[in-house]
Amino acid sequence: MRRIAVLTSGGDGPALNACIRAVAREAFHHGLKVYGVRWGYKGLINGEIDELTSRDVGGIMNRGGTFLGTARCPEFKELKVRRTALRQMNQEGIEGLVVIGGNGSLAGALALHEMGFPTFGVPASIDNDINGTDMAVGVDTTLNTILDAIDRIKDTAASHQRAFLVEVMGRDCGYLALASGIAGGAELILVPEHEGPSLETIADTVVEAYTRGKAHCILVIAEGWKPGTQAVADYLSARKAELGFDVRVTVLGHVQRGGRPSAYDRLLATRMGAYAADHLIDGESGQMAAMRGNVLESFPLAEAVKTLKPLNLALLGLSEVMD
Repeated sequence: MRRIAVLTSGGDGPALNACIRAVAREAFHHGLKVYGVRWGYKGLINGEIDELTSRDVGGIMNRGGTFLGTARCPEFKELKVRRTALRQMNQEGIEGLVVIGGNGSLAGALALHEMGFPTFGVPASIDNDINGTDMAVGVDTTLNTILDAIDRIKDTAASHQRAFLVEVMGRDCGYLALASGIAGGAELILVPEHEGPSLETIADTVVEAYTRGKAHCILVIAEGWKPGTQAVADYLSARKAELGFDVRVTVLGHVQRGGRPSAYDRLLATRMGAYAADHLIDGESGQMAAMRGNVLESFPLAEAVKTLKPLNLALLGLSEVMD
């Protein structure tokens, strides 16, 4: 290979820039030219492809987001659209592609691989729901952002004797809620993978916390949990007189995606990006970099995108013991 490209696709998250940098620096080390694709698969279709220099990827490791930009591109599922993307890369003489992103992005990389174009993936999703890898790029920073918020909310909750419902991201995956809830000492964690208690039982949990003399009560709720945060808030408000605590809701939202990446994420992104570039150059395709027991391995994209990684529900039991 003489030329490879790199793109970030799907939702943004911390340490994507560190991963782009690692892909480029590893390729430069092998004497290759590197091209950055703007705005993910959408930019690939439109031919928004620029050659990157060492200076372009310098000084970006500590920056959140992705300097290449990202976007969702559902039309990439269409064969005709993917052929346009291949045409754009062939016109630039690009011989391989590193895709940094979540399940949908990696499915796009698999589709290109199945069309005969060399691809290699890097799992990057704050949800940590990508099958085959223990950890994805961006998860650690996001967890620390959530935990910092929970710690701050606890301070004000204790000052005013309040119960707080803290909603965190994760789509249909409860990893962020579960991990941050345990680390933040939440009284209750609600995730979409588990039906969880009834609204009445949730209210009883708040009453119990008040009766035990706690200064606050923190409930961490994944955005994909049903019936949803607002339903809990409405039910608790209707029983306000017996709760003991006033109830407040905090939806953390997109603040979870931004910010300086943690040391762990920078290291993980660097290792995975360099691994992806190195193995793509060596002729591997249709694989992704996977962290398994602190060791990087190649994992088939076909297996990675077949199903979402299951949540370790045993940790819910641990959270109940720690309450």
